[in-house]
Amino acid sequence: MQQVEQAMSPPSNAPRRDPAPSRISYKMQRLMLRSGFKQFLRVGVPVLAIAATIGIVLADAGRREAIELKIAEMRRSIEERPEFMVKLMAIDGASDAVATEIREGLPLEFPMTAFDLDLEQMRAAIAEMDVVANVDVIVRSGVLQINVTERTPAVVWRNYQEIALLDAGGHRVIPIVSRADYPDLPLIAGKGADKHINQALDILTATGPMAGRVRGIKRMGERRWDLVLDRSQRILLPEQNPIAALERVIALSKVQDLLARDLTIIDMRNGHRPTIRIADGAIEELRRIRALK
Repeated sequence: MQQVEQAMSPPSNAPRRDPAPSRISYKMQRLMLRSGFKQFLRVGVPVLAIAATIGIVLADAGRREAIELKIAEMRRSIEERPEFMVKLMAIDGASDAVATEIREGLPLEFPMTAFDLDLEQMRAAIAEMDVVANVDVIVRSGVLQINVTERTPAVVWRNYQEIALLDAGGHRVIPIVSRADYPDLPLIAGKGADKHINQALDILTATGPMAGRVRGIKRMGERRWDLVLDRSQRILLPEQNPIAALERVIALSKVQDLLARDLTIIDMRNGHRPTIRIADGAIEELRRIRALK
């Protein structure tokens, strides 16, 4: 019996088991004490697993195409719901010609889904039209609503290229064929006249009693104005204070019937020394009268 116990007992020189944890176990225990590592295990590992799964699924071209077709089908089914369909176009505030031009410039086929309409691009395209001052484009109750504010023509502008209507701000409205089509609008001519419409309109307003004789106003040298009257008469206005010079001519005409005389030019460019030019026929008649004396 004693021999059996001695055989079962470990030899006295055998190494004793260390109760301390191993190095790997110690490091794992230290990691588990860190909140960042715990957060990684709770969030990071699942996210990586999901990402890996998605990557494996999308790695196959056939699966990708099937997923894309399904997403497109779902999107189209939502976009083509009745509440998102546009069936008509309505244009308010525009003349018939402008409305026709807008419709031709926006070749839309109705009905169509509102998601296929680029409202900002449409608004920008309509706003580029010279005659359009402002435009709003909205979709309301299945109708593409276009509200247009047109520019109001203020003058007829004749330049070297064309005859066009301008608004009070000098912005081009539309080209025209003949000035006679708009007899109620004043005629403005000359290079650079479109940049000084307000001054031209002020001068025309100041003509007062002689307004009926005014045929137009011309910009000279992009610096000043010539007021053109009937009977081939012209008033040359100065660059500075043209209205004051015009009022002086009107006052002289009231007192001395200046504009009723046989004159062709009244030059007011030099305020200290106004000059006039007599018509050729009047000069010949004056010479004939002097010769008889």
